[in-house]
Amino acid sequence: MTRPSIVMTAGGTGGHLFPAKSLAQELSWRGYAIDLITDTRSSKFDTDFPAREVYRVNAATFRGRSPIEATKTVAKLSSGFHMAYRVLGEIKPSAVIGFGGYPTIPPMLAALARGIPTLTHEQNAVMGRANRLLGPMVRAVAYSFEDTKFLEGKLLHKAFLTGTPLRRAVLNMRTQVYNSPPPDGQLNLLVFGGSQGAHFFAEMMPAALYLLPEHIRDRLLVVQQCREEDIENVFDSYERAGVAAELATFFDDLPERMATSHLVVSRSGATTVAELCAIGRPAVLVPLPHSLDNDQYENAMRFERGGGGWCYEEGAMTPERFAGVVRRLFEEPGSLIRAASAAKAMARYDAVERLADVVESVIEQKPSDEQAEIEEQERAEILSRDGGT
Repeated sequence: MTRPSIVMTAGGTGGHLFPAKSLAQELSWRGYAIDLITDTRSSKFDTDFPAREVYRVNAATFRGRSPIEATKTVAKLSSGFHMAYRVLGEIKPSAVIGFGGYPTIPPMLAALARGIPTLTHEQNAVMGRANRLLGPMVRAVAYSFEDTKFLEGKLLHKAFLTGTPLRRAVLNMRTQVYNSPPPDGQLNLLVFGGSQGAHFFAEMMPAALYLLPEHIRDRLLVVQQCREEDIENVFDSYERAGVAAELATFFDDLPERMATSHLVVSRSGATTVAELCAIGRPAVLVPLPHSLDNDQYENAMRFERGGGGWCYEEGAMTPERFAGVVRRLFEEPGSLIRAASAAKAMARYDAVERLADVVESVIEQKPSDEQAEIEEQERAEILSRDGGT
């Protein structure tokens, strides 16, 4: 018996692909065949994605204001639409789920053009531009944070609060109790920033930790993600500071590293925040500046308001200030214990089950007359715009 098929589409970053992978595993257990449509950046994260096939289509992000670059972007997205349209015609899925980012636009538009039920999932506290574009057209919008910015108006009538689906490796760490820093023992500091944040921490953290008193530096073990080109300099800097450090470009066992940390310093992508909550670890969050819609700042502020940690904007941070923050937290372990407990209280461990239920409801439901009319109008417009593919 042929299993019904569901297609996931996600941008090629871990922040989009990790929750998609979690949902793919859940839906596979429920009897669905899974396929993935992504872009060419994803090879590091989709190697073990539980899909029959991984399809890569052309995609691009609008950057800058150059008309020439905009034209190239539109052309690439149009090419991706045609590629996705052909793939979906072959697969004939029961639904297509988008996890945000411009790379999801071609497959989602192709699904709409073929009349396939669609829904989006928003991981951030700010509804991303791709999901805002697609929101009025899809049948359901799942989201992770209460009071998500730009989730408003008619979208609220088809919105479902699910949380961000978590990897099994993260959920396996949920029972690991937070151990506060010992009075005279090792202090475990975990630092990571993703591809766009690692360089900032490579420059900031060694300079900041060098300023700590010797009795703290002697006890520190820093585990830090670095870019390949930065590792040697960062290691030398820590060695001069007398700080023990383990550096790598990528940690396959990051959830385990988080679980054994006393304090995390990181960017504030939605998946990072969700994983900190699930494992229950205190964190100093430094949002990626200049990101579209300031989504990382919004994520970090939700985490801070919930008591799980502390948000500091990059432009306001100096090595001296960072050193003061780290020293204060390690000298006041009660603050870390309270933050760890508050972070865990914000976790949504059933997010993947909630999202899978939404997917199945979308597959089973008959769209309202209004939604059916919207879908038909969008389908006609998309096909007209793309030459009646």
